[in-house]
This record gives sequence, structure tokens and C-alpha cells, in this order.
Amino acid sequence: MHVEDLILVSVDDHVVEPPDLFAGRLPKRYEALAPRVITKEDGSDVWLYEGQELPNIGLNAVSGRPPEEYGIEPTAFSEMREGCYDVRKRVDDMNANGVLGSMCFPSFPQFCGQLFARSEDKDVGLAMLRAYNDWHIEDWCGAFPGRFIPLALPVLWDPALAAEEVRRVAAKGCHAVTFSENPEKLGYPSFHNPHWDPFWAACEETETVVCLHIGSSSQLVITSIEAPINVMITLQPMNIVQAAADLVWSRVLQEFPRLRFALSEGGIGWIPYFLERLDYVYQHHRLWTGHDLGMLPSELFKQRIVTCFIDDAFGVENRHHLNLDMITWECDYPHSDSTWPHSPEALAKSLTGVPDDEVDQITHLNAMRIFQYDPFSVRVRERCTVGALRAEAAGVDVSVKSVGDRHERPSEPIRIIDLANRTKVTPASDDS
Repeated sequence: MHVEDLILVSVDDHVVEPPDLFAGRLPKRYEALAPRVITKEDGSDVWLYEGQELPNIGLNAVSGRPPEEYGIEPTAFSEMREGCYDVRKRVDDMNANGVLGSMCFPSFPQFCGQLFARSEDKDVGLAMLRAYNDWHIEDWCGAFPGRFIPLALPVLWDPALAAEEVRRVAAKGCHAVTFSENPEKLGYPSFHNPHWDPFWAACEETETVVCLHIGSSSQLVITSIEAPINVMITLQPMNIVQAAADLVWSRVLQEFPRLRFALSEGGIGWIPYFLERLDYVYQHHRLWTGHDLGMLPSELFKQRIVTCFIDDAFGVENRHHLNLDMITWECDYPHSDSTWPHSPEALAKSLTGVPDDEVDQITHLNAMRIFQYDPFSVRVRERCTVGALRAEAAGVDVSVKSVGDRHERPSEPIRIIDLANRTKVTPASDDS
């Protein structure tokens, strides 16, 4: 299949929330308590909520920047492409990249709404979370019908309220919810605990996919305080490997047989060995561990787990060891791992030799079915291809642009950063 004939739906992108997100969306009594953007003395813009400052770190919004200007320092809206936070400009950037549809994970509330879960007054937190979900569904996704897949934040602190929110947003057409890859790390019960059953039941009932994004446990896989940041970036998908093992061996997939999970930004190249290991463990140990899944764990995984990748030629080559009906593609705009604005060309390298019908499954048909997303009801298929969308974006400038080096760069290699908690660990010296 020619690059210009691809139809691309990304199940993992990110929105940098605009400063006016909460305007007109809260009851009068809560308006003064809403998160707001302030500009600090160093020029960075941060969200302020209940005394907490939530910056957008540089790596979260670097599309269009030269790689040498990537970094972990807080950034300002003026340093980002407008497509990071302006939905009209976002669609321009999607068109320029030939991407038809996009599901956007949150930024300042953290991946699964941890910020609102930490609210001192949970009634206030619930009001903020619902306002956020309404903004995301109505203002962000609703601004351009057929271009976005809605994704809701969960009510982490109360599974009954979480179930109620899942049903509320499903009535608005949202059938995906972001959740933690390991809720125990956030101070909540694990996947193995019946605590979450009302939430799981609501997701199953509404056919809502539970999306587990790497980093959504607010924990990172690190080997040593002395390790360079490359080690942490390399090991980020290991969180998803752990989450996958947790899910397969938990009671959740057995007791909620129609519930599906997505391993967002986890890649797929590791999965064939993982499935082999699952079956080996089951066959060798189930008699004494007491696990009876009724099928091989690899079969359970293939039936219920949606897999996602950005750039994974090895995974695509070994796709028939996975469930081809559950493989989806990601762009990751505007994060540092994104392939924007050359996603079609990057993906095409991995798709070399793949039959057209399988290409269609991976690039858009699976995502459309799994997330109940139907862009062809809004625009004819011929206007959804990479070539057609790029023709609509003829005037969009995608050239790399420097914004200067506002922040002082460290004089030695960066070691470890806790991206989820927005804190930096003091680097060790090279002599240590």
C-alpha cells in the first residue's frame, strides 16, 4: 500500500490543556477553586491547584522543536506549537501528518486524574473531574466531529462514583477511560482486590475500554540513582509488561469476561516472548499455585488486551504471534517519542510486505471497532487518507523551529527524573 493511501488513527496522543479549560463549566461555588495557569518568574507557565504547581515538562510538548532543545525543564505555552493546546491547530497538525483520528491523554491532571484524587474536598475534586471530562468530550473532541476518540478521567477515590462517571460519559459517546497501570502504587487497592468491581462492571456494561498508559502508576522503572536518563527512557515500557502480568493473573479478566484493557504506549515487540512465558508458567506451576484460567493465559491475553505501538518493526514482523484484531497504532503527538510530522513514512517502513487488509486493521479498522469510533460517518473514506488530509494542510508549516534556550542546561548528564511526580532527583557526579 502506498503511503498516501494509508488511513491512520492514533490511539495515543496527548493534549496540553488550554488555560480557559474550566471557564463556564463549574457551579458558581467552585469557580474560584478551579485550577488556573500562572506564569512564574523564570517565564514558565504552570497550573496551580490547591497550592500544588503542575508544570508541563519540556518532553511533554516538543513536537516541532529541534531535538537538541528537548529537556525536562518546565515550559511555557509560548514555547509550544499551538497544536499542543489549540484544537483547531491540532487538527491542522493532524492533517499535515496525515492522521485522521486521535485519542488524547491528559497532561496536568496526570494520566489518570491523580491531581483531582488528591483534592482535600472530594466534592470539589469530583466537580473538577467532571468539568474536565465535559470539556474534553464537548470542547476538544466535539469541536471536530469524526477526528477524535473521547477519553475520560476516572474517579479514582470512589469506585461507585467511578462507575457512575463511566456511565455518564458513555451516554455522551465516550467509551474509553484512562486508568492506572498499578493503582497500588498510588495508594489504592490493586487489580487483585474486589474494591474496583463496581468500576469494572460499569466499563463492561458500557463497552468502555480501560486504557493503561505507561507512567500512570506515577512510578518509573529505574535501576540506579547513578544511571543516565537513557536507562529510564529505555525501560519505560517495562511498567506495561508488569501491568500485563498483573492483569492476566488477576481475577478481573475472568470475572468480567467482556472487559477489555489497552496497553497504551507499551509497544508490541516484547509480547511474543511474554505470551510464551505466560503459558510456560501456567503449564508448569498451575497445579500448586491453584490458577485455573480455563484456557491458556496467552489466549486470554489475546482475547482481551488491546496492544499499541508507535514504531515497532520487530513487533509488526511478528504480528501473527499476537491477535491481529487487537493491534493498534499510536502517534504520541506532541511527546518526545512522537514520529510527527513524518508518521506515515516512519510507519510504512514497518509495514513493508504486510498485506493491505492487515495494514488496514492495524492502522485504523481495529481502533474504530474497539473504541466505537466511526469517522466515515462524518467524511467519506476517500477524504480520510494520508494524501487527502495532507492536501487540506498545504499551508501548515511543519518545519523545525528553535525557541531558544530559556532554561540553563545542566553541565553534566542528567541522571534520573520522576516524570510522573514532576520532581527531579539530584544527579550524582561522574566520580560517584
